[in-house]
Amino acid sequence: MSGPQESGVFTALRTQLQGAASEFAGGPDALEGILLGMVDDVDRAVREPLEIFPVCHHSPASALAMARRLREKQPKVVYLELCEDMAPLLTELRNCRLPVAVQAFAGEIDGFPQEWAPLSVVAPITEASAEYQAIAYALDTPGVELVLVDRSSDHVFQWDRANTSEAAETDGSPAEAEGAPKSEEAALHGEAVGVEIGDLRPRFAELEEHLLRHGKVRHWSEWWHQYVEVPLGDSDHDTYRQVMFLIGSLFRRLAPGDGSRVRVDEDRERYMWTRMREHLEATGTDPEDCLYVCGAFHAASRVEEFGVHGRSGAFAISPRTATTWQYGLIPSSHAAIEAQFGLAAGSVSIAATTWQKSLTRTRVRPYRLEGQAGARKSRAKKALPAGSAAQAPATDRLTGFLHQPPVLDSLDEAELLGWSVDIVRAARRNGYLASTADAIAVFETSILLAGMRDRAKPTPYDFQDAAVTCIEKDSVPGRRDVRRLVEIMMGGDRIGQVGYEALPPLARDVYDRLEPLGLKLQQRGVQRALLDIAGRPELEACSDVLWMLRRLMPAAAARPIMGERRLGERSIQESWDLALGTHQRALIELGYEGVSLEQVLEQRLRREAYGPRATTAGVLAAVEDTLLYLRSGRLSDELGTHALKVLAAERSVEGAPEVLRRARALLAYYRTSRPELPAWIESFVKTGYAHYCTLLPTAFRDEDATVGQVAAMLGFLFSMESLALSLGCDRTQLELAVAQSHPDDPSKTALLWAAQVQLGTLSRTELRSRCAELLDNPLVVPSYPRYLNGFVHALEPVPGLADVVVEAVSNAFGRLPDAVLLPWLPLLITTLRKGAADLAPLLIREAGRIFPGRLPALDAWIPPWRMPQEDPFATSRAQRTATAPMGAALLAARPATCDAVAELLGCEDGWQQHDAPARPGAPLLSAHPATCDAVAELLGCDGGWAAAGDTAVAGAALTLRHPATAEALEPLLADR
Repeated sequence: MSGPQESGVFTALRTQLQGAASEFAGGPDALEGILLGMVDDVDRAVREPLEIFPVCHHSPASALAMARRLREKQPKVVYLELCEDMAPLLTELRNCRLPVAVQAFAGEIDGFPQEWAPLSVVAPITEASAEYQAIAYALDTPGVELVLVDRSSDHVFQWDRANTSEAAETDGSPAEAEGAPKSEEAALHGEAVGVEIGDLRPRFAELEEHLLRHGKVRHWSEWWHQYVEVPLGDSDHDTYRQVMFLIGSLFRRLAPGDGSRVRVDEDRERYMWTRMREHLEATGTDPEDCLYVCGAFHAASRVEEFGVHGRSGAFAISPRTATTWQYGLIPSSHAAIEAQFGLAAGSVSIAATTWQKSLTRTRVRPYRLEGQAGARKSRAKKALPAGSAAQAPATDRLTGFLHQPPVLDSLDEAELLGWSVDIVRAARRNGYLASTADAIAVFETSILLAGMRDRAKPTPYDFQDAAVTCIEKDSVPGRRDVRRLVEIMMGGDRIGQVGYEALPPLARDVYDRLEPLGLKLQQRGVQRALLDIAGRPELEACSDVLWMLRRLMPAAAARPIMGERRLGERSIQESWDLALGTHQRALIELGYEGVSLEQVLEQRLRREAYGPRATTAGVLAAVEDTLLYLRSGRLSDELGTHALKVLAAERSVEGAPEVLRRARALLAYYRTSRPELPAWIESFVKTGYAHYCTLLPTAFRDEDATVGQVAAMLGFLFSMESLALSLGCDRTQLELAVAQSHPDDPSKTALLWAAQVQLGTLSRTELRSRCAELLDNPLVVPSYPRYLNGFVHALEPVPGLADVVVEAVSNAFGRLPDAVLLPWLPLLITTLRKGAADLAPLLIREAGRIFPGRLPALDAWIPPWRMPQEDPFATSRAQRTATAPMGAALLAARPATCDAVAELLGCEDGWQQHDAPARPGAPLLSAHPATCDAVAELLGCDGGWAAAGDTAVAGAALTLRHPATAEALEPLLADR
C-alpha cells in the first residue's frame, strides 16, 4: 500500500529523525523507514476528519484526557471499540458497582466445534478507564448516541478458529502471566476470552526486554506507569494524542511477523471503519461531531479502509453463525483483569489509586453514570449546545515533548512516610515482627531505590520493593506476603458487584426465594444460615433452593454444615455456609440457561442422561437427583426407561459398582415409598439380570475388568435374584454363566469360588480345603494376597462368607513362617486398602465376633475352625448309656408332664409314696404297672413279673416286671 500524503506539520521532526537514522546506521536503511513511517502514521491519524481518541486500557492518563476532551468537544456520536452486540447491556452499568465485565455467553453452539462449548467473551470495565468515561458521558447526556463498532462476539471465534486464545486481545509475557495472582478473585472471569478495549503493549519480545532493562524496571506495567502515565498526566489534548499515536505506531511496526494475529487486527480495523461509515451515511452525521475511541494500536492503522474517505465495499463482513448468544454483567475485580490480560499483580489497583490522586490534583470532573453505586446525585442534564468545539488544526507537539527533559517530581515525604507507617502496621497484623525501625528502613530504602533508578520520587513499585526487602525475612507467617500487603494498602483488589436490577430473572428469583432466611446474600463472604424446618415449615422451600444450588453451582457457594438429603429422608434442621455474593458470576451464568432453577436442573439432567457419553450409572444418578431435588415422578420414569436402553447397549462392566449401588438405593426407596414398583425398575432388574449373566464369563477372563467390577456384577445378580426370578428370569442362566467362567487371575478365581458356594455347587468344606491347599503349595504362596483380595471382594455378593475369609487370613498368619509372611504382608495391606476399603469393616466385625475380646484369653483360645466337630447322631449307644444319668430324670423333674400323659391314658391311681429311699429305676413303670402289662401283652410276653432285689440298677425297670418284654424291645432301641 502506498504511504499517506505527507503534510508539513511534522517536517521538522522528519528531518531530525532522518538525520538520526543516518548517523546511527551509517546511511539509509530499515531504521530510517521505521522512524519516518511512525511519523507518517501520526500525521495520517491527526489529519483524519473524524477525531480519533487513542487510549490504553485502565490507564488513568487516558481516562483523565478523555474526561477533559468530552467536556471541551461535547461530541454527538461516540464510536467505541467494543463488541457491537453488547450495546444493550451498557445501560445496566448504572445498577452495578465497578469493576464489572460485560459478558456474552453461549452454552449451546451451532457452527463451532462442540469441544469449544461453552463460549464466553468478557469485556471488563473499571472507573479508571477512558472507555467508562465515554460510556457514562454518552448514556447520561441527552442527544448523544453511543455506537459500538467492533466485531461481534460471534466473530471473535469465527476469525480465529484454529486458536481461540489468539483472540484474547493480550499477548502477555510468560513472566508476568506466571506471576499473575491465582486467588479466587483472579478467577472471576472463568475461562472466558477477554476483549480488552485499548490494548497497548509491545508484541516484540526483544523490544519489551530492551525497554525494561534500560528503564530499570521489573515489568511492563511499571515501565508504562513511569514513562507514559506520569509524563502524560498533565499534558494537553494534542500532545496526548500525538504521543499515543506514536507509541501505537512503534509497537505496530516492530511487531513480529505473526500472520494470523496481524490478519485479525487488520480485519478488526476494517470492520470498525466499515461500521462507522455505514452509520455516518445512514444518519447524515457530520464527522466533526463524532469521536472515535479505540486502542492506540488500532489508531495508527494502515489499512486502506482507514478514515471516513477510505476504500469502501472491498471488505465483506461474514454473517454470524446460528449460535444463540446471551448477554449479562458479571462481577470483576482488579486481580481478575490482571490475571486474564497478563498484567503485573497490583497494577490495576495502583492505577485506580493514581486516578483518584489525579482527579484531586487536576480538579477534573469525571463522568459517572447516574445512579451508580457511590456516585453523587447529578444535576439535571442539559441538551448539547448548538455548536460543539471543533477539532483544532494539527500542530507539531511531538518535537517539543521528545526534547523536553523528564519532569522530576519532588519527594513527597509526608506521603512516603504514611506509606511506611501503614505497611508496618499491616505487617504486624499479619504476623510479621515489624517495628518502627522497619518503617524508617522502608522509607530510606524507597528513596535509595528511586535514586538508583533515576527517579526523584519513589513510585509505588519502588516502595513495594523496599518493603519486601526490609520487612519480609525468611518466611511468611500469615496468609499474605508483604508484596500482597502493599497491593492491598495501595487500593486493594476492588471487586465489583452486579446490582439486583441488572441480574437475570433466575438470579433475582433465587434471591427472592431465599429472602425468608433474613441474610444479605449479595454481600461477599461466607454467611451462616440456620433452618429450623420443624419449627418453621416455610423454610422447607428455602432448603429445596439451597440443595439445588448445591447441585448446580460450585461447592463453596452453598455448603451444608448440618443436614443431608437422601432418598426417602428429609432433614428437620439444617445449617448452611452461603457465599452467593462471592460466586455471583456462577449464579448469573445459570440465568443464561433458564428462568428458574428447576428448569436449569431438568435441562442439565436431560443433557447428562441423553448425552453421547452417557453411562448407565450416570443415568441412574440423574434419576436419583430427579427424585431428590425435583420430586418429579414423570421425569424419573422417563430417565429410568432410558437407562434400560443405555444398559442394553453397554459392552463393558466399568460402571458395575456404581450401577449396583444406585440400583439398590432406588429399589429400597421405591419399596418404602410406593405401594408397587414402577414398571421401569422391574424392567431394569430383568434386563440387568440377563445382561450381567451374558457378560459374566467374558468379564472373568477380561484383563481390563477389575475384581471389584466383577464382584459388583455378582452382587447385582445375587441381591436382585429373588425379584428377577419373580419377574420371570431363569436361574439356570446364572448357573450356566458361572459354569462357563474360567478366570486366570487369582483374585477372580477366589471370587468364582465364592459364587459357586452361593449357588450350592461348592460346599464350604471344599472351599476351606482349597484354601488349605493354596497355603501348602510354595509356588502359590506369593500370590495368596491376591486370593485374599478376591475373597474380600466376595463379601459384596456373598456376605455370608465373612467367617471363611477371616479363617483364610488367620490361617495365613498362623501357618506361614516369617520369612514368607513378611515379604508379602505390605502387598496384602496395600491390596486390601486400595481395592476393598469399603468391605473391610464387614471383615473387621466378623473378626471381632470370632476372636476373644481380651488379651489374657487369647493364650487359651482355640479358633472355631480347629475345634473337633461332633455329630450328635453318630454317638454310640454305649457312650450314651455310660454318660447318661441314673434313672428317668426327666419324669422326676417334670411331674406335670407325667400327670398329663397318665390322664390321657386313663390312669388315675396317682403317685405312689415310698417310705424307703427311692431307688434308681423307672418311676413311670413303678407308678403305673398296668401300662407295663399292656405293653407286655402287646408284645406277646406272658412271663409275668420277675423277682428283684433292692440292688436293681438304673435302667432295668422294665426287666423287673417283664424280662421278656425288655429282650423284645432291645433290638428296636439299638436301631435308634
